[in-house]
Amino acid sequence: MDFELTTEQQRLRDRCLELAADFATRSAGHDRDASHPTENYDRLRSEGFLHLTVPTQWGGSGYDFLSHTIAYEALGRGCPSTALAFNMHASVVMPILESDEVTTEAKQRIANLVVRQGKMIGGNFSEPGHTSLIGERTLSVKARPAGGGYRISGRKMFASMIEAADYVLVLVYPTSATNPAAGMLVMIPPDAEGRRVIANWDTLGMRATRSDSLVLEDCWVPEESVIYRSDDIRRFRNAGLNWFWGSYTAVYLGLAGAAYDELRKVVAERQPQGYAQSLAWHPDVRRHIAQLSVDLEAARLITYRSAWLRDRQGPTPEATAAMYRAKYMVGVATSRITRVALTLGGAHGIFRGSRLEQLFRDGALAEIQPPPSDSCLWNIGLHELGLDPEDALPPLRPF
Repeated sequence: MDFELTTEQQRLRDRCLELAADFATRSAGHDRDASHPTENYDRLRSEGFLHLTVPTQWGGSGYDFLSHTIAYEALGRGCPSTALAFNMHASVVMPILESDEVTTEAKQRIANLVVRQGKMIGGNFSEPGHTSLIGERTLSVKARPAGGGYRISGRKMFASMIEAADYVLVLVYPTSATNPAAGMLVMIPPDAEGRRVIANWDTLGMRATRSDSLVLEDCWVPEESVIYRSDDIRRFRNAGLNWFWGSYTAVYLGLAGAAYDELRKVVAERQPQGYAQSLAWHPDVRRHIAQLSVDLEAARLITYRSAWLRDRQGPTPEATAAMYRAKYMVGVATSRITRVALTLGGAHGIFRGSRLEQLFRDGALAEIQPPPSDSCLWNIGLHELGLDPEDALPPLRPF
């Protein structure tokens, strides 16, 4: 692998760093108010990020997964919530456009909405009874045929940017199915009958993602709203792991980089009264900075390599294991870097509004964001030992 960025990737990264610098000026306010950073979303729309990775055959810009990773690492340095929430658009659009299980007609419709109409599409798969520690998740939100379409009932959670997105793609279970692994992706507009949002996103970190709960009460959608349907969605989900969750990793990598840079700035500028040198000269500070630089660089290289592998191999076991390693490594590194940054920054940095305090809270979600660290290790262990996941006992006893 050539670790040097191409001219085009460097240009993309520089553009994202400029955007991140602008987003950073409003990040604290959106975090405090837990408000949608709509002005940031609008800027990303105008800059073409809705179709950044949409293939050129569908009218998009055609950037690969590695380029997306480089871009969102840079965006994550400014306002992590903006980068994480906006990334949810690509995380649901791209698996659809890349899947051989999705019809050409459905792909064309998605491409028209995104490329030609500039529509932002969110995704909502999680439910209140789900846990990321267990891979198999039974869907309780049901869709039953009704009047040339479907009536959908149930509740979803973690619907990032739900009230800012033009549509939301919801994973539901068709009542006509017999296989527990069946599912449908249904696109629901904001004005759909029976759709409402519970604004309950009052969280420790990533507050401006506004990942509220979506309630569907006999919500009716026409047949053409069904983008994908299968009696067994596991192949589709496994093939799209790089987008469904692998794309989150870059955002937390950028967050870790932002915390590292902010720490270096703080210790270089802070000079204790009565001393001729800044805190940067303190030997413990220098040692911690050196250790964090190793953590950050290792996390970056393992993340870039995982994206590079996915671009070249597709959803192979090797590429998938590499993405689990990257998510685990970035989660651990982000937790460590933000914790040490807050510690070395001292009591001045723990006040609300401090950049280090916000990055610490946002970074606390890195190991929790699906797949959580323990789930990553579960999957890496199976791969490294050559074990078939189908033969592994479930972690908990099912009904």
